[in-house]
Amino acid sequence: SLQQDPLYGYFSAVAGQDGQISADELQRSLTQSGISGGYKPFSMEACRLMICMLDKDMSGTMGFHEFRELCQVLNAWKSTFATYDQDRSGTVEGHELQKAIGSLGYNLSPQAMNVIMKRFSTGGRITFDDFITCCVKLRALTDHFRRRDAAQNGNASFHYDDFVQVNMSL
Repeated sequence: SLQQDPLYGYFSAVAGQDGQISADELQRSLTQSGISGGYKPFSMEACRLMICMLDKDMSGTMGFHEFRELCQVLNAWKSTFATYDQDRSGTVEGHELQKAIGSLGYNLSPQAMNVIMKRFSTGGRITFDDFITCCVKLRALTDHFRRRDAAQNGNASFHYDDFVQVNMSL
């Protein structure tokens, strides 16, 4: 049952009557559940993106099943990050980021990696929060792309309005 799921306590503590959590409530529950580890709480941007990534009903909030799925994904990303953060500084360098992203199954060009580094690094290093934000964006963009790549051949066509919606939701 839900009540026996250890994550349910963290979720229900902030969810209130409607059984949904908003980005600021998500930030609180992820911090309280310890999923951000020794790292600082996730930014509001990261929390909004996490909701967008899993928000199939476009409510702008997250139910418990989405929260549980998010926690599983975050734990996998957290262990990937820890694998490449060998000095336990809470950051990874560009070449480590490239390996980490590759290990998650994303095959990106050096040009795409440069864009990611410009967007997410500070002084050539990527924090855990920025790594998670990057992973959320990559997953959401990949999901959007796959839905429009009917032949699964790596090509998709977007109408301008559709393209704007996808990018603004991220």
